Amino acid sequence: MASRIGKIKLGSQGLEVSAQGLGCMGMSDFYGPLKPEQDMITLIYHAIHNGVTFLDTADIYGPFTNEILLGKVRFEGRDREKVQLATKFANSFEDGKWVIRGNPAYVRVACEVSLKRLDVDCIDLYYQHRIDTSVPIEVTIGELKKLVEEGKIKYIGLSEASASTIRRAHAVHPITAVQLEWSLWSRDVEEEIIPTCRELGIGIVAYSPLGRGFFSTGPKLIETLSNDDVRKVEQIDASPSEECRGRYIQVRVNIDIRQPISRGRFVDVGDSKPLWISLQYERMPYFATGVRNGNRSGLGWVF
Repeated sequence: MASRIGKIKLGSQGLEVSAQGLGCMGMSDFYGPLKPEQDMITLIYHAIHNGVTFLDTADIYGPFTNEILLGKVRFEGRDREKVQLATKFANSFEDGKWVIRGNPAYVRVACEVSLKRLDVDCIDLYYQHRIDTSVPIEVTIGELKKLVEEGKIKYIGLSEASASTIRRAHAVHPITAVQLEWSLWSRDVEEEIIPTCRELGIGIVAYSPLGRGFFSTGPKLIETLSNDDVRKVEQIDASPSEECRGRYIQVRVNIDIRQPISRGRFVDVGDSKPLWISLQYERMPYFATGVRNGNRSGLGWVF
């Protein structure tokens, strides 16, 4: 079967990935009850078979179980060379509290254990998931640079970093990609971060381009969520950020957010958002996942 998913260059250091990535977080955490492991492995195989070879995870997803899940995926022949694995470090739960770590010793240990959980010798793209403001970014990137030199990671990324932090990090070692939330309801990144990345030749990896499911379902999605789904928790007012709470309030105010965007254009809502986001930044992949169905992604636009 010929792949419908093209390849793009991510950043300026030579990393090539599929134009759509598979975000694996919801397979193990945050979005409702735990999904059957074999169903998720089947979904991953299906994604790869259809050309979605850019797989995204993090040590905090589970925690740890999402990386372990990907480590159970067995690649036949040269398939491993076709797949790009991205994972992240810096977030951890300690004594019931959310802690961000960016000190060199933590970075090294986090990388080593992620390699074991993923059952690989090298991580293709290694992100600092959140920025530890108690450690200069130059120090953290300096340790990541050593891991590149040792062959344990190939490329360095940042997630949810400010424009100034991106510049400082890039001065120590080239940053290949910045991952951030970017969609029709999350456009603040266009003010400084996107222009900075474009100037420096850094790739953008957009997550939640479909508004965490709200763009395809609308405000009624809240009624269908289980109590352990983070989207329902945040909507109830337990979100760690005012910005996130504001987005959920915005969804509830807009009675039907699908119609103004897609009506009259003969496209499904799942078509219009990825198309919009992909036109904003050249050579940019975005993440989406459909964990409810092991046979195809939740986006008919892709599979």
